[in-house]
Amino acid sequence: MQRLEWTTRFRPVHIHTLLLSGISPREDKEFLYAPRGEFYGEARLIMEAAGIPAKNKTREVALAEFQRAGFFLTHVLECPVEEEPMEATGLLEHQLPAALVRIRRSLKPKRLVLISSALEGWIDKIAKALTACAVILDNGKPFALDSSEADEIAARLRQALQKTSAT
Repeated sequence: MQRLEWTTRFRPVHIHTLLLSGISPREDKEFLYAPRGEFYGEARLIMEAAGIPAKNKTREVALAEFQRAGFFLTHVLECPVEEEPMEATGLLEHQLPAALVRIRRSLKPKRLVLISSALEGWIDKIAKALTACAVILDNGKPFALDSSEADEIAARLRQALQKTSAT
């Protein structure tokens, strides 16, 4: 419930770009909307990809910029998973329909960016369910910010976000 409170505080009124991840990070310091500390892990990569420099700013100021730019991050599984990621597949499959309904009915983004390799098997299902928004992919796959090549992928994501913002 604490993470939901943190997240709600920075939800834009109009979501331009929804970043969809598979599983919420285990550590609060990697959770984008955590109120204190520096950005680590997923949170750092997302801020870099969004082009929001966080250096010499409080987390609150950086997150307010993220919000004003129309970015919002959500996870199919909002609670961290204790099992190994491969064991979370069943949980993702079970929760994905509800997440898609929430995105379509409540969040209503203009564009959706998949940022987790855990969502790769459901790209077609996601795209078919969310026809009202553009789905942005990395050469037909999610931008796998949860992979060992996360820094390179975050750079490609930033380029894709800049390119699609210009059009």
